[in-house]
Amino acid sequence: MKNLPLIILTLILTACNPKTPTSDTPYQVPPEIVEIPIGKIYGQRAAEIVLPDTDGNKIALSSLQGKLVLVDFWASWCTPCRKENPVLVSVYEKYKDTEFVNGKGFTIYSVSLDRSKEAWLKAIEEDQLSWPIQVCDMLGAKTEPAIVYGVQSIPSNFLLDRNGVIIGVNLRGEELELTISELLAGNE
Repeated sequence: MKNLPLIILTLILTACNPKTPTSDTPYQVPPEIVEIPIGKIYGQRAAEIVLPDTDGNKIALSSLQGKLVLVDFWASWCTPCRKENPVLVSVYEKYKDTEFVNGKGFTIYSVSLDRSKEAWLKAIEEDQLSWPIQVCDMLGAKTEPAIVYGVQSIPSNFLLDRNGVIIGVNLRGEELELTISELLAGNE
């Protein structure tokens, strides 16, 4: 199991803060997590992203803390992205309400590198992307999150634990499904 060291790190971090926030209490990153550097590799805290959604409302990645989150960089014009979307839809539907060792529920924070709102919205509808967080600033590859996360090609993704710590990078297809299933609450 090549992800075993990551799972062990996640379990250690989870043991430091076993409480999962409830919907009526604001989530606060535990002090021991704050000391983890922000970056784009395993074990680092993911950099904040705040981008407009399909209605123009700014959505912060940090608003999802407490859940297992897949930050997915994609675009409507990207054929490999569009081919991967059915996998993401399946994984989201299967795990969105699941209890994990390191998060309560699973969601996807989709960052589009589109420049055309019409094409972006059409792709969301055609691919039936059912998760609620779809964001894009219409700057294409020049969007700040793509630069900060070092996205060189798409699709590209980062799996975050409930504290926003990166526990997986560029997981696709069966590897994504396997990694998420290994994090189920009954697998401690």
